[in-house]
Amino acid sequence: MNMMRLIVGAVIVAASFGVSAAEQTGSSANAMAIARSNACMGCHAIDRKLVGPSFQQVAEKYKGDPQASTMLEKKVKNGGAGVWGSIPMPSHPKMNDADIKTVVSWILAGAPQK
Repeated sequence: MNMMRLIVGAVIVAASFGVSAAEQTGSSANAMAIARSNACMGCHAIDRKLVGPSFQQVAEKYKGDPQASTMLEKKVKNGGAGVWGSIPMPSHPKMNDADIKTVVSWILAGAPQK
């Protein structure tokens, strides 16, 4: 009986985190592949500023902002300027919405590499 409670408790805790470590690793790899194939990594790095801010800087800036995902998805699609300096971010009109959502979610999670 105690073993069953332990297992049920572990399942509840795991479910509360949304995804397993294996899923998060796959998701991170997928997001990074999408970012690379859409030239994001030409201007952004995970942990240091290049032309634009690092993905970790973006995550920190928008931490706790419930509007961040929607706003950043639009910015990736349409481009923008002025938030991080004078160099504009180009638009990515051909990038599909699902890929944009994947990358933005990954960035807002702190762009974990694993």
